[in-house]
Amino acid sequence: MSYRQQRVLAIVGPTSVGKTALSLELARRFRGEIISGDSMQFYRGMDIGTAKATEEEREEVPHHLIDIRDPDEEVTVAEFQRLCADLIARINARGKLPIMVGGTGLYVQSVLYDYRFSSAGEDKAYRQELMAFSETHGREALHARLAAIDPETADRLHPNDVKRIIRALEVYHVTGTPMSQYQARSEESPYDLLLLGLTMDRARLYERINRRVDLMIAEGLIEEVEGLLAKGYDASLRSMKALGYKEIIEYLEGRTTREEAIELVKKRTRNFAKRQLTWFRAMKDIVWFDVTPIHKDALMSTYEAIYETVAGKFE
Repeated sequence: MSYRQQRVLAIVGPTSVGKTALSLELARRFRGEIISGDSMQFYRGMDIGTAKATEEEREEVPHHLIDIRDPDEEVTVAEFQRLCADLIARINARGKLPIMVGGTGLYVQSVLYDYRFSSAGEDKAYRQELMAFSETHGREALHARLAAIDPETADRLHPNDVKRIIRALEVYHVTGTPMSQYQARSEESPYDLLLLGLTMDRARLYERINRRVDLMIAEGLIEEVEGLLAKGYDASLRSMKALGYKEIIEYLEGRTTREEAIELVKKRTRNFAKRQLTWFRAMKDIVWFDVTPIHKDALMSTYEAIYETVAGKFE
């Protein structure tokens, strides 16, 4: 089956907007299997803070790329792309609909638009030099260095994403070519794609984020982080710097109070949601739906419109 014959339904949007619930309903209606596009749901033992689908939901609807690595085994974007390409082909071959769900923009976009990742060599000494520069001058200064030579890649990367910033600088140092030219992507998706985007009134979304963080704490997020640290997973791991985990580690190490840590999780998650919306609004092909819960009848009409859109594409 060629790419163009392979169907993909993708659902994107900010955290807490309702992607998981919608994906489950669409999977029930259209014989779907769900592929997680969240870069933190890969890791075993990181359940509450990443808002994974429950065991019951995973028994009802097949889910993929959840719990595939331990927290000290990173999944790169390029590996994620390869895994997804294989899954999409196999799910289509079974006569099912692959439903990619997630909020990690680079990961999802790399699959849907067939990114070509750099195979450029490495310069470990230069990488160490850049790390030292970041520690001395700060992440913003490191990000500014990238912006000077590769503004397109710099625009995609948050200043806190030191590892990817360093890799982009290293690629330019080794090859003289910006990373953005290596990560060229097709203007058109290679798949028979329907891309849905969910949005919501910002104030209502932020309320949902705050409630979700409170629920995570009530469900045992602090205890989950304590357990991971007890197993020897170090705070320096990329997985342990995920939203919710980093802040709780700061509390457990005595650098903040419990209340301060919870408020920081809420604040950083709201900021993350804002960045997600900025990323997704720059993508083309998205069919947007506003799922602000103004009143029940209006919301039901929106979801019926979503179901009709999917049926019109894939039935």
